Amino acid sequence: MTRGAERERWALRIGVVLAMAGSAVGLGNFLRFPVQAARHGGGAFMIPYFISLVVMGIPLMWMEWGMGRWGGARGHGTTPGMFQLLWRHPVAKYLGVLGLFTPTVIMIYYTYIESWTLGYSLLHLAGMVPAPGDDALAAFAGFKDAYVGAPRPDAPALLGVSLMAYAFFLATLALNVWVLSRGVAGGIEILARVAMPMLLAVGLILVVWVLQLEPRAGTPLDGLGHLWNPDFSALADPGVWLAAAGQVFFTLSLGMGAIQCYASYLREDDDVMLTGLATTSANEFAEVVLGASIAIPAAVVFFGLAETKAIADSGTYYLGFISMPAIFSTSGHGAVLGALWFGLLFLAGLTSSVSLSQPMMCFLQEEFRLGRTRAAVLLGVTFFVTTNLCIWLTGALDVMDFWAGTFCPPALALIECVLLMWVFGADRTWTELHRGADLRAPRFFYYAAKYATPLFLTLILTSWAWQSLAAPDPTRGLEGAGTGPGIWIARAFLLGTFAALCLAARSAWRRRVAEART
Repeated sequence: MTRGAERERWALRIGVVLAMAGSAVGLGNFLRFPVQAARHGGGAFMIPYFISLVVMGIPLMWMEWGMGRWGGARGHGTTPGMFQLLWRHPVAKYLGVLGLFTPTVIMIYYTYIESWTLGYSLLHLAGMVPAPGDDALAAFAGFKDAYVGAPRPDAPALLGVSLMAYAFFLATLALNVWVLSRGVAGGIEILARVAMPMLLAVGLILVVWVLQLEPRAGTPLDGLGHLWNPDFSALADPGVWLAAAGQVFFTLSLGMGAIQCYASYLREDDDVMLTGLATTSANEFAEVVLGASIAIPAAVVFFGLAETKAIADSGTYYLGFISMPAIFSTSGHGAVLGALWFGLLFLAGLTSSVSLSQPMMCFLQEEFRLGRTRAAVLLGVTFFVTTNLCIWLTGALDVMDFWAGTFCPPALALIECVLLMWVFGADRTWTELHRGADLRAPRFFYYAAKYATPLFLTLILTSWAWQSLAAPDPTRGLEGAGTGPGIWIARAFLLGTFAALCLAARSAWRRRVAEART
C-alpha cells in the first residue's frame, strides 16, 4: 500500500461486527472462562466479572474502537503511529510498539495451539483417537503427550514433537497466511461472515447435547449449579477479583493492538458505539452462555462434581484436550462430537489468530509499502521460524504467554487510556467516540473511562507483579517459568523482538517525516 492511496475498508457493517467478535471470541471463551469461574467461587465469580466488564471492559472497547477509527482516518492503522499523533513526544511511538509486539508474540505460540484443535478434530473424524475404556482420562492424557510431545530424557531442554502435529501446524499457518493475503474485506471479513455463524451453531448444538445428557455421576444441572451457585465468601479474596478482571481483559482481546487496527479500516463517520457494544455482546454470549454450558456441565455428568473440580484445577489444556475427548469417547458418538468440539475451538482460534496478525500486516503495508501478498508471506515465514521456539524448547511458550499474553495487554491499555483521557483530553475523546454514533453512552462511562478504568488497570498490573515477585520459589523467575536453557532463549528472543520493532517504528517515522518535508 503506497502512502496517499485509499486504505482498505470493511465491505459490510455486519462484516466488521463479526470480524471484531471473531477477534474477541477465541479459545479462552470455551476453555479458560469455565475453569476460572469454577475455581473462583462459581456464581460469586460473576459479580466481579460483570463489574469489571462495565467499569473497565466496555469503556476500553469503545476507546480502542474510537482510537483506531481516528488513527485510520489520519493514515495510521497501528498503535505506534496512533500514539505519536495523540502525544507529540518522541517516546510515544515506542510505547505504541507494544501494540505490535504483543499480538505478534501471541500469534507465535497461539498458532501452534490452534493447530492442535485442527488436528484433534480431523483425527476424531478419522477414528485415530483412543477407544472407549475404563480409564478414558488416562488414555487421552497419554494421547496428548504423544501428540504434543513430552520433554526428551536425553535432552531436557527439548520437546519431542510428532510429525503429525508438525504437519497440522504447517497447515494451520498456511491457512492463516492465505486469509491475510486476501485482505481485510476479501479475506478477514469473509472468514468472519462464514466462521462466526458456524461457530455459534456448533456451540448451540453442543449445549443442547450437554443439557440432554442422562445423569451418571451427576446431572447437567449439577454442573451448571457448580458454575452459577455463588460462594459469597470468595468475594473476600482479592485473587477472585483479579481473576475476574483478568478474564474480562483476556476475553475481549483488549490491549493487544488488534481492535485498534481493525477499527482503522472504518470510515471516519462510521459508528463505533453501537457496533462496539454489539461486538462485546456477541463475545459475552459465546463466553457466558455457550462457554459455561459445555465443558464443566459435561464433566460433572460423566465424572462427578469432585473429579470435575480436580479437572478444573488441572487447567484449560486438561479440560479441553483430555477431559472433553474422554467424555465424547464414552458417549456413543465420540467421533462426531469430538470433531464438532475441536472444530468449534479451531474456528474460534482461526478468527482470533488472523486478528493478531493484522497489526503487523498493516504496519508492513503502510510503513514499508509492501504489497498484501508479500507482507503475508513475510509474516508467514517469520511465524514459521519463531514458532519453532515454542515447539521445540521447553518453557518457551510459558515465557511468551506471560509477557505477551498476561503482562503487556493491561500495560498497553493503561498507556492508551492515559493518552486518550488525560493527554489528548477526555472531552475530545468523548466527542470523537460519538462521531456518527447510533448510540449515546450514559455519562457514567465518561467517568469510568477517565478514573475507574486506569485505576483497575493499575491494580491488575501491580497485583500480577506482586504475585510473581512474591512467589514462594524465588528461582522460578518473574514469569514463573523456571531458569532452563529454553527459558533464557525465549527471554532473549522477546527482548530482541521488542528492540527490532522499536527500530522499525523509528525508521518508519523518519521516512514519514522526510516525505512530509518534500
